[in-house]
Amino acid sequence: MSMHSRYIWMDGELLPYERATLHFLTPALHYGVGAFEGIRCYSTKEGPAVFRLYDHIERLVQSARVLGFRSLPYSVDDLVDAVRLTVRTNGFTECYIRPLIYLAGGGWNLNIDGGRAAVGIAAWEWTNYLGSEALERGVRANISSFTRHHPNVAMTKAKITGNYANSFLAKTESVRLGFDEAILLEPQGYVAECTGENLFIVKRGRIVTPDLAPVLEGITRDSIVSLAHDRGIEVVEAPVSRDQLYTADEVFVCGTAAECIGLREIDHRVIGTGTMGPITKMLQEEYRAAVHGSHMRSQSWLTYVGEAAAVPARKLARA
Repeated sequence: MSMHSRYIWMDGELLPYERATLHFLTPALHYGVGAFEGIRCYSTKEGPAVFRLYDHIERLVQSARVLGFRSLPYSVDDLVDAVRLTVRTNGFTECYIRPLIYLAGGGWNLNIDGGRAAVGIAAWEWTNYLGSEALERGVRANISSFTRHHPNVAMTKAKITGNYANSFLAKTESVRLGFDEAILLEPQGYVAECTGENLFIVKRGRIVTPDLAPVLEGITRDSIVSLAHDRGIEVVEAPVSRDQLYTADEVFVCGTAAECIGLREIDHRVIGTGTMGPITKMLQEEYRAAVHGSHMRSQSWLTYVGEAAAVPARKLARA
C-alpha cells in the first residue's frame, strides 16, 4: 500500500506531499496529543462520495474537546469542505482520508493549554485493511494478552492518537503469533473490540455486540446496526464473554478501514462452519451497496465531493 498523494491539506494550505512535514519537536509526536479520524471515499454513479463525512468530522471535533482543546481553528463545516477539496484536488475516485487535529508548539509542561491546535488532512488510495481475501474468507484472530483501556484512563470515546499504542501492542503480538487480528478484553474481562474494529456475534439469528461503555462508538458500527434493523434482524447490546465467541454461529467485525469482515477462527477454534456466515455476508453486501450509492440509506449517508466549494484553503502551494 502506498500512502502517496499529490497534495495534503495543512492548516488551510494544500501542500505538495513532500512538503507536508512537521518539526521533530512537535509535541504531538512526543506525547501522542492529537485526535484523528479514518474516513473513506467511494466511487458512485454520481461521482466520488465520502461515507458519513459529517458524522466523522463531528466525532473528530468531539475527540479534540475530550482531549482538552478549548478552541479549534476550524468549524465542522470548514473541515467537511476541506476534506472534499483534498479528495478532489488529488483526483481520487476512491480513497482513505485521514484528518488529524494535533498539538503544535508548546505543551512541554504537559498542559494542553500551553500549545495550539493544528489540523492536517491527507488522502490516499487504499483497498481493504485486512487484505482482499479477507472479504470472502474471513480472518483468524486471537484474544490479546493486552487489555483494552479503562474508560477513566484513556477516554475510550475519543480517537486520541496516544490511545493507539494499545492497539499497536495487541496487533503486533497477534501478527507475530500468526493471526490476522487481535481481540481485546475490557478491564472486567468481557469482550471489548479489536484493534481497529467493533465486534459482533451472531447466535440463532440474533446479533449481540458489546455495549458502548468500554468501546469506541464506531460510525461503521452504527451503520451496520441500522442495516441489520432494516432487514428485521434483532441487535442487542450486552456484555459478551470470551467463551461466547467460541460458540457463536458467526462472528464479524466492522470499521472504516476493515469495512465488514467475518472471523472464521478465534484462538484456534473454528467459528461456525469456518466460512463467512449468511448474516455477515448479507450485511457486508448491504454495506457495500450503501457506500457505493445504491442503497436506500445512501442519500443520507453520502457527501459527494462535487465541485470545489468555498473552503478554508488560503492557496494551493506550488512545489
